[in-house]
Amino acid sequence: MLRLPAESDVLGRLVAWGESDETVRALVLTSTRARDDGSADLLSDYDVVVVVPDAATFVSESGWTTAYGPRLVAWGDESELLGETTFFNGVVYRDGVKVDYKIWSTNVAERLPELDNLPDNLDVGYRVLLDKDGVTSRWPRPTFRAHVPSRPTQAEYDAIVEEFWWDTTYVAKALWRGELVFAKFALDYDAKLVALRRLLEWRIELDHDWSLQPGAYGRGMERHLPPELATELAATYVGVDRDESWDALFRTTALFRRVATEVGDALGYRYAQDVDDAMVAHLEAVRALPR
Repeated sequence: MLRLPAESDVLGRLVAWGESDETVRALVLTSTRARDDGSADLLSDYDVVVVVPDAATFVSESGWTTAYGPRLVAWGDESELLGETTFFNGVVYRDGVKVDYKIWSTNVAERLPELDNLPDNLDVGYRVLLDKDGVTSRWPRPTFRAHVPSRPTQAEYDAIVEEFWWDTTYVAKALWRGELVFAKFALDYDAKLVALRRLLEWRIELDHDWSLQPGAYGRGMERHLPPELATELAATYVGVDRDESWDALFRTTALFRRVATEVGDALGYRYAQDVDDAMVAHLEAVRALPR
C-alpha cells in the first residue's frame, strides 16, 4: 500500500537539503501546494523553483536530484525567461512523492521585478521556503489570475467553432478507413481536449464571472461543469469499437452545439448553425459510404 509522507515532512527534507547545499540560494514552492484554497490533495506535485548562481552548471551534475531520496524516474526540459535558459527536472521518488524542480539562475531571480507580470508558475501562487540572500524580497505578490480564461472575442469564438468542425472531418475519415488509433487521437485530443475543452471552460466561466482558474488539460472540469454537461461529456468517451466511436463522434458534436450555443447567446455571438448543419450532413454521408 502506498503511504505518502506528510507535506510538512517533504518540505522539511527539501529545505534541509537547500540549507546544507551552498549552491542553493533559494527555494520557492509554487502552484497548488502554495495556495491556501484547499485545492491540493494527497497526489499533488511539489513544484519548487530552485535558485542557484549558475543554472546550467547545476543541472549538469544530476546527483542533486537524489538529495531528497532515491529516484524512480525523471524527465527534464528547458525554457527561457528574461533571455536566459531555465531548466525543468521532474522527479518521482521511491516514496511516491513527485517534485517538479524549476532551476533558475540568481540573475533571473534578481531581475524578476523587471517583468510587467509574474511568470504564470508564480502568479498561480508561491511560498518562499528558503531565501539565503533575500532575492525574493522584491518579487510582487501573485494575482492568482494566471491561466484564468478571458472573455473571448467574436473572432476567437468563431475560430474555435471552425476548428472543431475541421477536426471532425479527420475523425470521420479515420473511422471509415478503420484507423481507430488515429480516430481516437483526432476525436479525444484534437476535437475534445483542444477545441471542445476551450468552449467548456468558457461555459464554466459564465457561472464564475471569468475568475475561476480551470485545471490544466481539463483537470477538475467535471467538478465545475453543470452536472448534466459533465454527464454528456463522459458519454463521449468509449472503447475501440468502430460503431461506438461513430456514435461518440455524434454525441460530441451534439455537446459542442449545445455548449457553443449557450456561450454564444451569453456573449451576444451568433453560432454558425449553417456550418453545423452542413458538417453533420457531411459526417453522416462519410459514415454511409461503403468501406
